[in-house]
Amino acid sequence: QITFHFQTLKDDFERTVIDDSRDAGIPMEIIVGKMFKLEIWETLLSSMRIGEVAEFWCDTIHTGMYALVSRGMRRIAEGRDPLEGQKHRCGMGNMFDYHSTGYDDLDELQRTPQPLIFIMELFRVEEPSAYKRDTWAMSKEEKLAAVPVLHSEGNRLVLRKEFAQAAAKYQEAVICLRNLQAKEKPWEDGWLKLESLVTPLVLNYCQCQLELGEYYEVLEHTTELLQKHNDNAKAYFKRAKAHAAVWNEREAREDFLRVAHLDPSMAAAVKKELKQLGERMRKKHVEDRKRYQGLFQSPQGQ
Repeated sequence: QITFHFQTLKDDFERTVIDDSRDAGIPMEIIVGKMFKLEIWETLLSSMRIGEVAEFWCDTIHTGMYALVSRGMRRIAEGRDPLEGQKHRCGMGNMFDYHSTGYDDLDELQRTPQPLIFIMELFRVEEPSAYKRDTWAMSKEEKLAAVPVLHSEGNRLVLRKEFAQAAAKYQEAVICLRNLQAKEKPWEDGWLKLESLVTPLVLNYCQCQLELGEYYEVLEHTTELLQKHNDNAKAYFKRAKAHAAVWNEREAREDFLRVAHLDPSMAAAVKKELKQLGERMRKKHVEDRKRYQGLFQSPQGQ
């Protein structure tokens, strides 16, 4: 991983400055070998020493993608999503749809490509083992290896009652598996094997969200899970608790009863939850009657 700062000059007599990364206020990072859009940058940076500032002249054969790279950096500097408004396709595909980068100077560079001068300052070089690789940058094997580690870390955080941090670990593991599932044919062996790993992670994530009071988040994820696996008693149980928390009495009772039917070993837990639900609803009804009783009484003397 190489961390650097750069400034770009158009190669004309005025040498107009195009300074994108300085506006963003933070250095850039490149993972060597991951085929960044401007592949030439890997070559340039690999020739530098740490702390060095160097200027490189690059022909148009190496700078064709610079306008797209620059657009993303400018949006980040403006506090915007660099992918804002794009369809799910490559950068050039989006260019054909919208016919503009949104910046006049970059549009001109697209129309008339020209050599560019890159001024780079190299801050840091790290070995592969010295930094944590983001999940999006992992290979299939690395993602599969990361999932049990993330699962274990999430469980450890739950024991410490750090539910928000645990939920983030479970979510990251689910993302790894969903990315792999996207390359498999739904409901075939490879897809089903990954799905069997996803399900307990989603349930753990929902339990954390219950602890955090994010009940509608639980309703969304458990319902999505049950659309695929309508016999999962644990998913019904967590959804029932979320329904009960937001006063959906009928839906909560239906889900609790499904749990008892699907898994008789959970009957005692269901009985306890139904008792608590009944008590909460009775208390709520009494409070509601008291709250609204005065609204329909005539003021004294009238």
